[in-house]
Amino acid sequence: MLISIISLLPEIFDSFIKYGIIRRAIEKKVLSINCINIRDFTKNNYHSIDDRPYGGGSSMVIKFDPVYRAISYAKKNIDIKTKVIYLSPQGKKLNQYNINRISNTKHIIILCGRYKGIDERLLIKVVDEELSIGDYIISNGELAAMILIDAVCRILPNIIKYESLIDNSFYNGLLSYPQYTRPKIIENMSVPSVLLSGNHNEINKWKLKQSLGRTFLRRPDLLSKITLSDEQKKLLLEFKKENNLTYYK
Repeated sequence: MLISIISLLPEIFDSFIKYGIIRRAIEKKVLSINCINIRDFTKNNYHSIDDRPYGGGSSMVIKFDPVYRAISYAKKNIDIKTKVIYLSPQGKKLNQYNINRISNTKHIIILCGRYKGIDERLLIKVVDEELSIGDYIISNGELAAMILIDAVCRILPNIIKYESLIDNSFYNGLLSYPQYTRPKIIENMSVPSVLLSGNHNEINKWKLKQSLGRTFLRRPDLLSKITLSDEQKKLLLEFKKENNLTYYK
């Protein structure tokens, strides 16, 4: 996969790509990252990339021309499927489904937002998809881009073991089950006995039950988006009974 980042501060990614799974993916040649500075595509002496919005308003708007030229440069001599993603608070919410979908694209161009946003005509002309990382305000789109890249990178081939991936929250639409490590007892709180039993069938059943129960309690909206099997329905009902939650439907 090739990821081209269109940014006003490409140097902010210098440390990001040198550590963790991003570095591992690059070293394994599963991932390539190309940072492109929008200012390199300006044609004025001051390399300004923004201007005042028509109709008035606070802050500035990133201009059409330098961004269009930067994206055209990123696409130059690329003969693989490309998707241009603009990170924006107005985009659809980023979730694991979208991450999985995006990971199948060979070339992603990520446009990092800043200031009041970009000229609307860029959305019409070159942007394929707008994505938001959540309903809150951050300083720049570079931070959002890092989240998107990290999430996509995790599911690329040979980066993380499949067993580790499927244990993560959201991978199968559910939150993860509770985790424990040594020592066995801390301040009179003991690890659930089933995890010490060595019975892998019972352990897996407990994990799924806790995952269903935790999702039911903390993120019921997630449960409404998936179809539970008969076994999952049974385990969720057991969880409710065990925790005196039978008054919940």
